[in-house]
Amino acid sequence: MSLIRRVRDITIATLNERLEKAEDPVRLIDQFLWGTREEIIQAERLYQQYASHGGHLKQQWLQAEQQSEKREQQAMLALKADEENVARMALREKSSYDQHAAQYKQLYEESRKNIEELEELLQELRGEYQSVYDKREYYTARMESLRLQQRMNARYGAQGGSGQRPDSMFRRLEDRISDMELEARSFRDLRRSGEEFLGRAGASVQSVIESELEQLRRKLSKEG
Repeated sequence: MSLIRRVRDITIATLNERLEKAEDPVRLIDQFLWGTREEIIQAERLYQQYASHGGHLKQQWLQAEQQSEKREQQAMLALKADEENVARMALREKSSYDQHAAQYKQLYEESRKNIEELEELLQELRGEYQSVYDKREYYTARMESLRLQQRMNARYGAQGGSGQRPDSMFRRLEDRISDMELEARSFRDLRRSGEEFLGRAGASVQSVIESELEQLRRKLSKEG
């Protein structure tokens, strides 16, 4: 595993630890996404450079092999012409081209392995970026739902607004009107009681007056 991937694994591990302690998880996730995006950009650039370099190495390798084959054919023609010195010179050049071909082939194989590793790393980075981005959108939506729920509770909850439901409000109004009606009936009954008392009192006084008047009549009758 390359150094890039080891560092990447440590970054993922520390993200999980920091999320548990973060006061603003969304902001921390945004920082992680920004860093991951930068890594993707750098990896894509490096991939393009490796691809270009690998193409150049492969071209050098194939050209060296072609020159080696060409020198071998020249050596065979020289031997057929009984020109051994020319054949030896061609074979020496062939040996040099064989060495160059082997060197460039090795470099190309190493470059190809690095390219394959970069392709795998890019796939992982893009997958992690998309996964974290989707979770970021989900948690952002949950936090917005919670914020709206808190606003609704503050405005229309048991302690919000007037704190009364319509049925409760009319029930209290009905109780108040009933009390007022009871009070009015009490005053009315009290007034009627007073009138009846005054009526009875007036009748008693009239009876006393009539009794005294009768007594005066009897007195006058006795006196002649």
